[in-house]
Amino acid sequence: MIRTNTNYQQLSQRYLFAEIAQQVNEYKAQHPNANLIRLGIGDVTRPLPDAAIQAMHRAVDECANGKTFRGYGPEHGYDFLIDAIIAHDFQPRGIQLDREEVFISDGAKSDTGNIGDILSTDNLVGITDPVYPVYVDTNIMAGRKLTYIPCHAGNGFTGDIPTEHLDIIYLCYPNNPTGAVITKEKLAQWVAYARENEALILYDSAYEAFIQDDTLPHSIYEIEGAKECAIEFRSFSKTAGFTGVRCGYTIIPKELKGADGTSLNALWNRRQCSKFNGASYISQRGAEAIFTPEGQRQVRTTIQHYMKNAQFIRESLAFDGLTVYGGEHSPYIWVSTPEGEDSWHFFHRLLTEANVVVTPGEGFGTHGEGYVRITAFGTWENSLEAMERIKKIL
Repeated sequence: MIRTNTNYQQLSQRYLFAEIAQQVNEYKAQHPNANLIRLGIGDVTRPLPDAAIQAMHRAVDECANGKTFRGYGPEHGYDFLIDAIIAHDFQPRGIQLDREEVFISDGAKSDTGNIGDILSTDNLVGITDPVYPVYVDTNIMAGRKLTYIPCHAGNGFTGDIPTEHLDIIYLCYPNNPTGAVITKEKLAQWVAYARENEALILYDSAYEAFIQDDTLPHSIYEIEGAKECAIEFRSFSKTAGFTGVRCGYTIIPKELKGADGTSLNALWNRRQCSKFNGASYISQRGAEAIFTPEGQRQVRTTIQHYMKNAQFIRESLAFDGLTVYGGEHSPYIWVSTPEGEDSWHFFHRLLTEANVVVTPGEGFGTHGEGYVRITAFGTWENSLEAMERIKKIL
């Protein structure tokens, strides 16, 4: 008899973005001439930085020559990329890391989902709401008990520090979906809570490159004591257009221990050696090039493009009478629906009347109801056109 993981029966029938894609495709099939502007899923539209392109071309040429061909690489990633990450993303912020604490991945989504492999299913998990659905779904798949931490305008979408005990806490800042940011003072409160409760913070900082104010933390390790209670996830997807290339990394400090004294760093390394063959040599060479002076300039240009879109979207919708959040240090704009309209209804109205695709906030959790998420990852021309269309139906 084949027995399945019955925890999957607790999931919604489709992953949020698969559900949106299904509905959009059905509409497109019925209206083939509709000129849809897609500002829903957080996929990028700008091409890869030229520095990364050239580096990947060179890597392909290496693999075309028997003398320089690369096969299986180290599961934790190549030292050339790890060294570049430490030197450029952490040392300038006073954070010292060893090579063994950096694990190269094929993107933050995989690692935020797979990190549960080394954590007991008995852990009580705290998840902010609204939230990136991967955190919820992967814990439901494992059968863990979840507690939701309400995030709303009243607490700046950063959640109130829990009064009850939690074992694991997911935080993401700049936040997906709300675009909110967290101050060092508030993040220090979360770190203090985790240390006091011997809890683990899983910190997703995939959007840190969009922060425009350097008084805001880019890494949780800017907070004293965080190495004893936090794992950090990062990605090249949104900063350098690697959504299709796939490359990211996870930081697991050696100081981080389980209740029995087991090293989480050692457990993750053991997991990766069994389950992961590493990101490709070609993609890692492309990622390394992002840290060159040329690569950094090109990435800044890309981010400036998206932030220009975000500012325009934010200001346009506010002018049209909607309440907006985010879009200042993030490519996401969190927009209140017109009074009395639920998020899925507004999603459908924007799709059918304006031919603009957004993401209904309810798909991110109960506290996302009454909002939609709009991304700034489109082209400038489409951002302009989308705001004109939305204005006409409000």
